[in-house]
Amino acid sequence: MAQLTARFWVDAYLARLRFADIPAFVVAHGDDTAGSVLIKLNTLDGQARAFTRGFDLMSGERVWNELATGIESDVDASITKQRSFDPDLWVIEVEDRAGRHLLDQDGLT
Repeated sequence: MAQLTARFWVDAYLARLRFADIPAFVVAHGDDTAGSVLIKLNTLDGQARAFTRGFDLMSGERVWNELATGIESDVDASITKQRSFDPDLWVIEVEDRAGRHLLDQDGLT
Protein backbone atom coordinates (compact mmCIF):
# COMPACT_ATOMS: atom_id res chain seq x y z
CA MET A 1 0.00 0.00 0.00
CA ALA A 2 1.32 3.44 -0.92
CA GLN A 3 1.92 5.89 1.90
CA LEU A 4 0.49 9.40 1.81
CA THR A 5 2.93 12.28 2.02
CA ALA A 6 2.87 14.25 5.23
CA ARG A 7 1.74 17.38 3.38
CA PHE A 8 -1.20 15.58 1.76
CA TRP A 9 -2.31 14.15 5.14
CA VAL A 10 -2.01 17.54 6.86
CA ASP A 11 -4.01 19.29 4.14
CA ALA A 12 -6.74 16.63 4.31
CA TYR A 13 -6.86 16.83 8.12
CA LEU A 14 -7.13 20.63 8.10
CA ALA A 15 -9.93 20.41 5.53
CA ARG A 16 -11.83 17.90 7.68
CA LEU A 17 -11.45 20.16 10.71
CA ARG A 18 -12.68 23.19 8.73
CA PHE A 19 -15.71 21.18 7.60
CA ALA A 20 -16.50 20.51 11.29
CA ASP A 21 -15.94 24.21 12.17
CA ILE A 22 -12.94 23.37 14.37
CA PRO A 23 -10.13 25.95 14.13
CA ALA A 24 -6.66 24.56 13.49
CA PHE A 25 -3.30 26.05 12.55
CA VAL A 26 0.04 24.81 11.27
CA VAL A 27 2.43 25.82 14.05
CA ALA A 28 5.49 24.11 12.54
CA HIS A 29 5.80 23.11 8.89
CA GLY A 30 7.70 19.83 8.69
CA ASP A 31 9.07 17.93 5.74
CA ASP A 32 6.44 17.75 2.99
CA THR A 33 7.22 14.17 2.08
CA ALA A 34 8.21 12.23 5.16
CA GLY A 35 7.75 14.48 8.17
CA SER A 36 6.03 13.14 11.27
CA VAL A 37 2.87 14.86 12.50
CA LEU A 38 2.12 15.99 16.05
CA ILE A 39 -1.34 17.29 16.98
CA LYS A 40 -1.77 19.70 19.89
CA LEU A 41 -5.32 19.97 21.19
CA ASN A 42 -5.84 23.27 23.01
CA THR A 43 -9.13 23.30 24.95
CA LEU A 44 -8.78 27.05 25.60
CA ASP A 45 -8.97 26.63 29.37
CA GLY A 46 -5.23 26.47 30.08
CA GLN A 47 -5.13 22.74 29.38
CA ALA A 48 -3.84 20.90 26.33
CA ARG A 49 -3.02 17.46 24.98
CA ALA A 50 -0.46 16.39 22.38
CA PHE A 51 -0.77 13.34 20.14
CA THR A 52 1.74 11.55 17.92
CA ARG A 53 1.22 8.69 15.51
CA GLY A 54 2.63 5.29 16.26
CA PHE A 55 2.02 1.61 15.69
CA ASP A 56 -0.04 -0.80 17.76
CA LEU A 57 2.42 -3.68 18.04
CA MET A 58 -0.36 -6.21 18.56
CA SER A 59 -2.38 -5.32 15.45
CA GLY A 60 0.23 -3.55 13.32
CA GLU A 61 -2.18 -0.66 12.77
CA ARG A 62 -1.38 3.04 12.98
CA VAL A 63 -2.72 4.67 16.16
CA TRP A 64 -2.63 8.07 17.82
CA ASN A 65 -0.76 8.03 21.14
CA GLU A 66 -0.98 10.74 23.76
CA LEU A 67 2.45 12.32 24.18
CA ALA A 68 1.52 14.83 26.87
CA THR A 69 -1.50 16.16 28.71
CA GLY A 70 -2.00 18.87 31.30
CA ILE A 71 -1.18 22.53 31.65
CA GLU A 72 -0.68 24.07 28.21
CA SER A 73 2.81 25.39 28.97
CA ASP A 74 3.93 21.89 30.01
CA VAL A 75 2.50 20.39 26.81
CA ASP A 76 4.25 23.13 24.81
CA ALA A 77 7.53 22.20 26.53
CA SER A 78 7.06 18.57 25.47
CA ILE A 79 6.41 19.68 21.89
CA THR A 80 9.51 21.89 21.92
CA LYS A 81 11.55 18.93 23.13
CA GLN A 82 10.18 16.77 20.29
CA ARG A 83 11.01 19.46 17.73
CA SER A 84 14.57 19.76 19.09
CA PHE A 85 15.42 16.28 17.84
CA ASP A 86 13.03 16.10 14.86
CA PRO A 87 13.34 19.16 12.61
CA ASP A 88 11.01 17.52 10.04
CA LEU A 89 8.12 17.42 12.54
CA TRP A 90 4.80 19.02 11.64
CA VAL A 91 2.90 20.57 14.56
CA ILE A 92 -0.81 21.25 14.11
CA GLU A 93 -2.68 23.10 16.86
CA VAL A 94 -6.40 22.38 17.13
CA GLU A 95 -8.50 24.73 19.27
CA ASP A 96 -11.75 23.33 20.58
CA ARG A 97 -13.39 23.86 23.97
CA ALA A 98 -15.22 20.54 23.64
CA GLY A 99 -11.95 18.67 23.09
CA ARG A 100 -12.73 17.51 19.55
CA HIS A 101 -9.75 16.59 17.40
CA LEU A 102 -11.33 14.05 15.00
CA LEU A 103 -8.29 11.74 15.23
CA ASP A 104 -10.60 8.90 16.20
CA GLN A 105 -12.49 9.11 12.88
CA ASP A 106 -11.98 6.69 10.00
CA GLY A 107 -9.25 7.71 7.60
CA LEU A 108 -7.15 9.71 10.06
CA THR A 109 -4.97 6.90 11.38
